[in-house]
Amino acid sequence: MALTLEHVTKKFGSFVAVNDLSLTIPEKEMFGFLGANGAGKTTTFRMILGLMDPNEGKITWNGKKIDYSISSQIGYLPEERGLYPKQKVKDQLIYLARLRGMDKQEAYNELKRWLERFNVPEYIDKKVEELSKGNQQKIQFIASVLHKPKLLILDEPFSGLDPVNVETLKSAVNELRESGSTIVFSSHRMEHVEELCENLCIMHHGQPVVHGRLREIKKSFGKKNITIHADFDLSFIQDQSGVLKFKKTAQGAYLQIKDEDTARQVLNEINGKGFIRKFELEEPSLNDIFIEKVGASYE
Repeated sequence: MALTLEHVTKKFGSFVAVNDLSLTIPEKEMFGFLGANGAGKTTTFRMILGLMDPNEGKITWNGKKIDYSISSQIGYLPEERGLYPKQKVKDQLIYLARLRGMDKQEAYNELKRWLERFNVPEYIDKKVEELSKGNQQKIQFIASVLHKPKLLILDEPFSGLDPVNVETLKSAVNELRESGSTIVFSSHRMEHVEELCENLCIMHHGQPVVHGRLREIKKSFGKKNITIHADFDLSFIQDQSGVLKFKKTAQGAYLQIKDEDTARQVLNEINGKGFIRKFELEEPSLNDIFIEKVGASYE
């Protein structure tokens, strides 16, 4: 059940929010959407869900248009969380699951299982407003997955969570993918996309600037990074040919280089000049690629 977008464009008056976007999201995979605010990620999600119609192009899931007949197979965690604060967790989530065609008892059992999974079984009878922001987010996440969707769309699922809850949510998302769900998510945190996704798309001003398999994107970028920890001044390396960026650190230096040959030359240059504790050649990070393609750091 692949999700396919073909030449999708969405305009608001003269403003083009999404411009001629074409991509295929394979089934049972986790797909990452990256992009600064206003890049077109949320608008794309809303079109996938049928909440907005594109001006041009088409969106299909398993070859069919997404409409109410298959909405029970889709889960959505919006960036703007939307639970009813004065309602109890149990009443609210069972109601939402029943709207998606789930039996009341099955929904109750599944809710209990998820609350235990998140170590908060006592929240079942609490009102949403009685919970902390982070715990409200866990409940909102459960609301999006309770009915066991085959396609799950998560818009900034990790924002506002502390590191422990980020890990809890990440492992839950991985579990869902292993059980066969297709998961599409956007995140401001590049390291989350890097860790979880095989395929990704970086959006900029409504257009994809990078799209494909993470491994191949990194390979085609070409540039590499070197981390050096040494007991002597490394400033002379910045003049070496093939060194594109040089940053002095407390323990040595951090370099972006043109290719692996440059790494060999750098190692030869520093060899014998003093004690080297660490010399590590690394793939470019997603942040490096984003800065190169979009021209801004992405915090």
